[in-house]
Amino acid sequence: MNETEKIDILSLTKDELIKKITEIGEKSFRAAQIYDWLHIKRVTDFAQMTNISAQFREQLSRFFCIKSPKIKKRLVSGIDNTVKYLYGLPDGEAVESVLMEYKHGNSLCISTQVGCKMGCRFCASTIAGWVRNLEPSEMLLQIYETERDSGRHVDSIVLMGIGEPLDNFDNVVKFLRILNSEGEGMSLRHLSLSTCGVCDKIYELARLKLGITLSISLHAATDERRGAIMPINKRFPLAELMRACDDYFAATGRRISFEFSLIEGVNDTDESADELIELLRGKPCHVNLIPINEVKERDFRKSKSVEHFRRRLTDAGINATVRRTLGADINAACGQLRRDEAVDS
Repeated sequence: MNETEKIDILSLTKDELIKKITEIGEKSFRAAQIYDWLHIKRVTDFAQMTNISAQFREQLSRFFCIKSPKIKKRLVSGIDNTVKYLYGLPDGEAVESVLMEYKHGNSLCISTQVGCKMGCRFCASTIAGWVRNLEPSEMLLQIYETERDSGRHVDSIVLMGIGEPLDNFDNVVKFLRILNSEGEGMSLRHLSLSTCGVCDKIYELARLKLGITLSISLHAATDERRGAIMPINKRFPLAELMRACDDYFAATGRRISFEFSLIEGVNDTDESADELIELLRGKPCHVNLIPINEVKERDFRKSKSVEHFRRRLTDAGINATVRRTLGADINAACGQLRRDEAVDS
């Protein structure tokens, strides 16, 4: 069996692994040992599983593979210890992860797709187009390899890198279940999922009650403004998006976070602030104001009115903060490193 035909063992849940192991004639308890080697000890080769017989390790290597991304680029900020990784995948594609240091611990922003279909006009991730979805293993390995390389423990995860997580719904949910390991792994309350507003999947996510924080990439508070910069708004207008958010809160009790990237002359005016106030008034939410990351292929510029915009929201009773900019000296916003790599190659 060649490598492409082998089963991606890191993408199997514990129950799936038990099923596969018993199918090849082994006892089910062996699956728990293998799962521990893969997700706790995080070995990269079956030969490292020393409490399993050499014969069984050989059998595992015939049927399964352990994927392993390669670090193609690593950029370390001289300002705040942010580390940006470009991970090369076995098929020659690449994705980005960003490790950020906060007072409460280390947070890792990971990618969920190679490229993105959503076409948001201010985003670098969508410029090269969409290639494919990431497998659960390829999301997990961004965490495992980052911890291995940096020597730093990842305390929280943000699905806000390259790709739209809810456009890769089944793989993302499977990744979350493996990460949580039936309650033995990372609590999903330490995970935030950012979406541009794929409403049908927000409803599905709400029914699962996984405990994750839902972050909505909003960026404008009227259909006219939002539709001009975010094509998803034509499929799911703001009224429907707000209904989906209300449903998520009702089902989970988790406050929604709204991301609002401020673009000079586009959505940073008093009028835009008042539209946002009107849209969110009375909702249990938080607004995360983001000074936009300028992309050389776009003519959007960073707003000079971020603090004024924040005060206008808070004066109206809307909970709003400005996201701390990390890794400014290494262009830490996702999408730019992959784009530059594609241009150079």
